[in-house]
Amino acid sequence: MNIGIDIVDIDRMEKALAKRPALKGRLFADAEREYCDSMSSPGQHYAVRFAAKEAVIKALGHHFSWKDVEVVRSDRGEPRALLHNDARIMLAGRRLKLSLSHSGNYAVAAVLLEDSEDE
Repeated sequence: MNIGIDIVDIDRMEKALAKRPALKGRLFADAEREYCDSMSSPGQHYAVRFAAKEAVIKALGHHFSWKDVEVVRSDRGEPRALLHNDARIMLAGRRLKLSLSHSGNYAVAAVLLEDSEDE
């Protein structure tokens, strides 16, 4: 079992995206950008998704393309991490659980990575 956690300053994320708009395309999948941009406070949603990507990287112990981790919502609205390409290969045989939160100026994500024998 592995864990990963990350915290992101929402103002810092907003400033970075305003200064370098191309970052959205480099860091986030189309569906993530569409979701975040549809919200009344897109910066907090981008920040928590970036924190989730970092938390997944920490739990897996390997860095890969930012778009290889995509944060989506289940039918019930729960956050889920869809892994693609190298990240999906690294996940093989394991389950990943994701929790997101934002409050004030901070966004945080926690990941629990369970090995198949942890069941």
